[in-house]
Amino acid sequence: MFGLEPTIVTFLVYILGMILIGFIAYRVTNNLSDYILGGRRLGSFVTALSAGASDMSGWLLMGLPGAIYAGGLIEGWLAIGLTIGAYLNWKLVAGRLRSHTEHCGDALTLPEYFHNRFNDKTRIIKILSAIIFLLFFAVYCASGVVAGARVFENLFGVPYANAIWYGAIATILYTFIGGFLAVSWTDTIQATLMVFALILTPVFVLINIGGFEAMQEAITQAEILANKNYNDIFTGTTVLGVLSLLAWGLGYFGQPHIVVRFMAAESVKSLENARRISMTWMVICLAGAIGIGYFGMAYFFARPEQASVVNANHEQIFIELAKLLFNPWIAGVLLSAILAAVMSTLSAQLLICSSAITEDLYKGILRPQASDKELVWLSRLMVLAVAALAIYIAQDPNSQVFGLVKDAWAGFGSAFGPVVLLSLFWKRMNGFGAIAGMLVGALVVYFWKDITLSLSLPEMYSMIPGFISAMIAIVVISLVTPSPSQAVMETFELADKAYRAELQ
Repeated sequence: MFGLEPTIVTFLVYILGMILIGFIAYRVTNNLSDYILGGRRLGSFVTALSAGASDMSGWLLMGLPGAIYAGGLIEGWLAIGLTIGAYLNWKLVAGRLRSHTEHCGDALTLPEYFHNRFNDKTRIIKILSAIIFLLFFAVYCASGVVAGARVFENLFGVPYANAIWYGAIATILYTFIGGFLAVSWTDTIQATLMVFALILTPVFVLINIGGFEAMQEAITQAEILANKNYNDIFTGTTVLGVLSLLAWGLGYFGQPHIVVRFMAAESVKSLENARRISMTWMVICLAGAIGIGYFGMAYFFARPEQASVVNANHEQIFIELAKLLFNPWIAGVLLSAILAAVMSTLSAQLLICSSAITEDLYKGILRPQASDKELVWLSRLMVLAVAALAIYIAQDPNSQVFGLVKDAWAGFGSAFGPVVLLSLFWKRMNGFGAIAGMLVGALVVYFWKDITLSLSLPEMYSMIPGFISAMIAIVVISLVTPSPSQAVMETFELADKAYRAELQ
């Protein structure tokens, strides 16, 4: 096809297919609710895979395998923490948030839900939420741009400065055109592609090495050479180190691009089945990512002449294995899985950030009388604006996907996680507490590195102090300020009652 290699042809066909879905979704996007939340009509299967795909960004196929390749199975604590956190998010938050957002003024966004839940007449909650969205989503989106750039850089041999535009433009197009429905439909395809790649690749690596015995022999030799234990999940770490990896699971409660999938589900009942599908998909994907990093360690140790790219940048391990082990057509499909992971998360983040600006700032404060058509087109323009900011942040060719995701994940988890949890379980919580929790959580995460250095504290993932500080701030401030109004309390009880009734 036009003289291109099969790998590149497959890759380009995938991109064109995703953009086509955007145009199809455009035809059924009639108003802001459709563009932002898909009209609350996602079924169990689409909800499950969309939530999973929007969660597992490029770090799943690049960051996590790279971390395992460099550090061994000790990095697997992160996967354990994520699995526990994701399950609790589905169990504790999903159904309740679906019910509460519907009863709180049929809220379309997380900031709007907070605004309605606490009857915030000052609109401070909306403004603060939108600012935090912009701050951390810009960093999170940048991680997706970096991951996409690495694929184009490796596959097409183009400079990083050009590569960052290619993947970003593909994602921006279908998000700009089709909105939430395009993002959710493409997520379903992308989630399927990701799990295919994460099952197939470690199996082929293991076969190529020569089986488990040959793999263990190679890893043993690598351990001797590096004077490091790659098989032990305890040696070489501390209690605080393990807790820091497990703490990633706390982040799920506050990730706007994930919890919005719960809000878009067609019913509370459908979320029960969605949880089972999503958790099965997640466990398979995480196991596959760990397998790629671990088996890849043995593969490249036995073939040092092929390891130069991976040793220079551990996050390239999946890309290199796909190119070395598979037929070019299959390699194109596998490399598309990386772009699928990037596009699914980046598109969700762009849409959520856009909706916060449009629904919560523009319509909520500046122009309440704005028409649906005006708001949909403004949302599209905001997708472009946020994407441009993310591309700007991603300009540094030394950027690492994992590091960017780590900072943004902690920021959202600490700023919004405690607010979401307590707003669904504690009716005494008020708007003052919500504002305090968001501020404290965001500020602690943002300044944690400086605090650690100035006080000579041991290294700890900022999620731990951020989440705990925010939780304490919410409880203390809510208790020392006036109780919510009777109307707010009654709405909480009505939403909680409706949630329980749907489960029966």
